[in-house]
Formats: sequence, structure tokens, C-alpha cells
Amino acid sequence: MKKLFFLLLFFTGLNISAQTAAAVTEVFEKIKKESKIDGNDKTIYHLLDEFYDETLQAENDEMTEETIARTQKLAADPDTKNLHLLMLFLMYQQHISQTAAVGKTPNAGFQMAAIKLLKDETGNVYGKIPAIIYVYQYEALESGNKKEEAGATALEGLKKYPDSVPLKVYVYLNTHDEAIKNDLLKNHANHWMVKQFGIK
Repeated sequence: MKKLFFLLLFFTGLNISAQTAAAVTEVFEKIKKESKIDGNDKTIYHLLDEFYDETLQAENDEMTEETIARTQKLAADPDTKNLHLLMLFLMYQQHISQTAAVGKTPNAGFQMAAIKLLKDETGNVYGKIPAIIYVYQYEALESGNKKEEAGATALEGLKKYPDSVPLKVYVYLNTHDEAIKNDLLKNHANHWMVKQFGIK
């Protein structure tokens, strides 16, 4: 997946030098205290869905300029409802982008802690989890060599989002289910993840 390097341009103020589970939790709790939490305001939830639709579900992982601009505007506005969720999501993105930019492997502990926090808090605020969080949690758990948990996460997500191409790819990679493979090749052969993982 192409990384969202634009995040580095406006998000460096929340750089976590240690990039540990403890650091992400500490920073998140500080941001959360300052956030206006409102489960009825779905702005951030819908933004996470847009990230998913444009970078993961679409055949080509390209974000639109409109989504980038909206993300920047929401992140910069202290009155954005549920800003803590967006900031945690962007912290995760920043870590992945920074490590990729210098050819390093992401810190799996940081990834797993950030995504668990994001999953738990998104569930608490909205009562449901966006598809992108299941995808990222799978990737974080894989990175941490927690293959069984990763597989369970992909299956859990696919039950909630049965049309998710990324989750189908990850479930197939874990189970080698021929029905999923056939579906991917019949309906999503041009999807960037199908190509990247060489599913044939």
C-alpha cells in the first residue's frame, strides 16, 4: 500500500520519538482530555471510511485532494468533534510513513497498541468499528508475529464487511479458501492488493 506521506507535512507536531506503546497511550490520553467527544457526530467516522474507500477498497490506492484537504482542516481545528480519534489514526499513519520513508520496519508494539486503542475508542464513541481499523489491526498483528490473532481479526472484520477486498485478501492469505480466491479473481482481479500479493 502506498503510504500517506502528506501526513508528515502537517502532523510532525505530534511526533512520538520513542514510538512505544506507553508513549502512544500517554499522548492519546492527553489529546482525549482536550477533545469534544460526541457519538452523534459522525464526521471522523465518515472520514475513516473515505480513507478506506480511497486507499484500500478502490482498485488503485489514491487519495483525492479533497480528502487530504478535509483531513488537514479537521486535524487543525480544535473544535472538531472526536478529534482524539483522528489524531490517533494520524499518529499511526505517521509512524508507518516515517519508517517506510527510511526503509525501516515499523515498531510492531507501537502499531498494535495504537490500533487497539483506536479500535476500542472508536467502538466506545460510535458503537461500531470502521473497516479500515480491522485492516490495520490485521497488519499490526502480522507485524508483531501474532498470526493467529491477525487471522481472527481479518475473519471478524470480513463478517462485518463482507464486501471488503482487503479483508478478503487477508483471510485468503491465512486460510487459502478457494471460494475467496475465486471471488477475488473473478470480481477484483485488478485490485492493487490482489496484484501485490500475486493471487492467481
